[in-house]
Amino acid sequence: MIEFIKQPWPWYVAGPLIGLTVPLLLLLGNKSLGISSSLRHVCAMCVPAGIKFFDYNWRKEVWNLFFVAGIIGGAFIATQFLANDEPIILGELTKSRLSTYGLTDLGGLIPSELFGIDQILSFKGFVFFVLGGFMVGFGTRYAGGCTSGHTIMGLSNLQWPSLVATICFMIGGFAMTHLILPHLFKLF
Repeated sequence: MIEFIKQPWPWYVAGPLIGLTVPLLLLLGNKSLGISSSLRHVCAMCVPAGIKFFDYNWRKEVWNLFFVAGIIGGAFIATQFLANDEPIILGELTKSRLSTYGLTDLGGLIPSELFGIDQILSFKGFVFFVLGGFMVGFGTRYAGGCTSGHTIMGLSNLQWPSLVATICFMIGGFAMTHLILPHLFKLF
């Protein structure tokens, strides 16, 4: 059984399992799937009263913090105990394009030239971690939710704002990958 779990699951197994979280959350507690709102709950716990955006009963939403903790714990268990030791297989075109950006360590989930420990305190790390994180956080709040909330939960509930947000997420991802990221790599 463990060997089966260590293999990548096909889309027709993993997709429905992710999709089934939507009715499960709705049926068990009338809750919506979304991760970005948990940051607001954490801030509401830590920020003193007086800031209107954080002045609400965050204890009512504490389930969301347990949900996020479960995701983090599950990711830790998966990477430490269920990880497949086989290298990730990339297409030759992808490898050649990444090598033009200076990314050659392609054996893991993420390239160490971008996300390695030694990159955190560099200028490149500042751009990708701090500025990128700020942009993702701002975009999440501006869109009224994250990709999981809009794309998984919102689309399954046929919400028009979620369709618009998902289309914008995709356009932004394509633009970043093909138009902006190549120029960022030239800076380093």
